[in-house]
Amino acid sequence: MAIPASDLLVMDLAPDARNRARRVVIQLMPPPFSQGWIGNIRKLAAAHWWDGLSINRVQDDYVVQWGDADGEDKAKARGLPGGLANVPESDYVQKAQRQCGGGICESPGWFTSTFTFSTKDQYAAGVGYFIGWAVGTSGDQSETWPVHCYGMVGVGRNLSPDTGSGAELYTVIGHAPRHLDRNIALIGRVIEGIEHLSSLPRGTGALGFYETPEERTPIKSVRLGNEVASLPTYEYLSTESATFARYADARANRRDPFFFKPAGGADICNIPVPVRRVK
Repeated sequence: MAIPASDLLVMDLAPDARNRARRVVIQLMPPPFSQGWIGNIRKLAAAHWWDGLSINRVQDDYVVQWGDADGEDKAKARGLPGGLANVPESDYVQKAQRQCGGGICESPGWFTSTFTFSTKDQYAAGVGYFIGWAVGTSGDQSETWPVHCYGMVGVGRNLSPDTGSGAELYTVIGHAPRHLDRNIALIGRVIEGIEHLSSLPRGTGALGFYETPEERTPIKSVRLGNEVASLPTYEYLSTESATFARYADARANRRDPFFFKPAGGADICNIPVPVRRVK
């Protein structure tokens, strides 16, 4: 399945110590998920709001976070562009529209594939895949939400009821923090360049924040993919395909010579959706 360039967020960091370029490519989530925050992120990228800001937090086995290091200081904070939405907490979860006829109402559910990975999960009644993304669901599939797997990108926020504007973003670089599901907005996933984030020095301050400006990694620019010249074309493996079902089974039941005892299952985050450059 092709990924439109307009659904990509391209972050170029300052070169590394060997003067090598560092680019991180993020695929934004499709409707119906997190569209209020994603609308804000598109406006922030169009305004070049992140240019010249920095990576401010790297917490080991948890997240890398970027945005305005002075965001909590009203006197120093960079002003946000106008027209950003204030997204309600209810949008962390998507509710299926019920279909009624003849006095009987049915919830159509969310999974469009015959393959559902597993109903065994510590954080959701069911887990599976919806149009290329790992999701959790309620028992009747009337509610669905994206889950915090490695490489997923979310919106930093303050205490509830604040939900964040999208100006502060983070990506998961450790064991999947599924306890964040339904408590914070997920807006996409890193599809290329995660090594430029996961390999950064860990912050020594509380929660992994850097304590001095010199420790921070500068952000050169953040652009939507359709504004970036010579950007490769990317595609993901359809989660509704027979190929994906075979791939998921192979991840859950390893049959290659190294494994003499297949696990017989896998966590939803251990079956990442494959993404590749188009040749």
